[in-house]
Amino acid sequence: MLFIADWLRQICSFTELCERYTISRKTGYKWISRYSEGGVEDLREASRRPHQSPQQIPYAIRKAILELRTRGTMVPGPKKIQVLLQQRFPEEPVPSKTTIYKILHAEGCVAKRRRKRRVAPFLEPFAPVSDVNDLWSADYKGQFKLLNGIWCYPLTVMDHQSRYLLCCHGLEGPRFEETREAFLRIFQEFGLPWRIRTDNGVPFATTAIGGLSRLAIWWITLGIFPERIEPGKPQQNGRHERMHRTLKQAATRSPGRSIADQQLILDQFRHEYNEERPHETLQQQTPTSHYQPSLRPYTDTPEELIYPDYYVIRRVQQAGVVNCHGKMVYVSHLLKGLLVGLVEVAEGIWDVYFGPVRLGGFDERQAKGTTPYLTLKSVTHVP
Repeated sequence: MLFIADWLRQICSFTELCERYTISRKTGYKWISRYSEGGVEDLREASRRPHQSPQQIPYAIRKAILELRTRGTMVPGPKKIQVLLQQRFPEEPVPSKTTIYKILHAEGCVAKRRRKRRVAPFLEPFAPVSDVNDLWSADYKGQFKLLNGIWCYPLTVMDHQSRYLLCCHGLEGPRFEETREAFLRIFQEFGLPWRIRTDNGVPFATTAIGGLSRLAIWWITLGIFPERIEPGKPQQNGRHERMHRTLKQAATRSPGRSIADQQLILDQFRHEYNEERPHETLQQQTPTSHYQPSLRPYTDTPEELIYPDYYVIRRVQQAGVVNCHGKMVYVSHLLKGLLVGLVEVAEGIWDVYFGPVRLGGFDERQAKGTTPYLTLKSVTHVP
């Protein structure tokens, strides 16, 4: 309206007027045309909807899509709804699966799904187990609510060979600090294993490169190799899962009043499981009769990691990067201050290791610019 008023007063040229209102001459002529045809009322923002929508889905088909989605107890997705529409309207063009999804979403028929954490897969094959303390398994038993309303997360750690239950400790959540403190007590009492097998949940793994977590990094600095099962395959830690079934029957059906009360129940279960309950795979003997502490003692000041002589050793900087031939390679901020090893596997192609764990690789030939910056990829293609 101010533009039209200044135009009517002819205070300056049309070009200068458009520049003053930061619009193009085309837009200026459009506003003048609207004012000339319909007055001030035609200056209001008009609908941008096209006058004709030849691709608009017919009402009958839209209604059928919603009906098929909501009828019965089964909830079909766009793919199945498309097939049912083809059967119901054989003479009509059926909308695409994307269009069906958009219709369902617009009508509120699609619930938001929580995005899954994508943890880097563990690609190394599991090493054989021949003796106690070769492998420990660790997991959090499914949480349950105590009588005071607080959730309890039992952390369980078991020796794979002897089935000896090293830890059954109730925590208020799978947080790093509490988990590390529990493992510290275990290491001080029983020594160090060679490997620990877990699932891909927190605090055992993260979405960082190599699936590294602060807990796994601590284990590696102690000389413990972290193993992780494949997502959705708990059978790869089957012995631990079987112990959890026994734990659920014995110690969680009648929860305690508090964490302290529940810990007494868990301690009693651990005693009976280790000292009294015979195990079929142990020739009906108890886990205690087969287990002995590790000969590798825990130390508060572990030595720095050692790499082969042909590796290029780099200390991770504060920003989580290392330097390789003048190129900055981002590894992980979780490893700042620690040593990593770089090994060239082909011309210009490098693998990066933290201890025995391969984090990923990079191709230095892909670096561009005056300050080349590269990131690790879990899979590096070697030509």
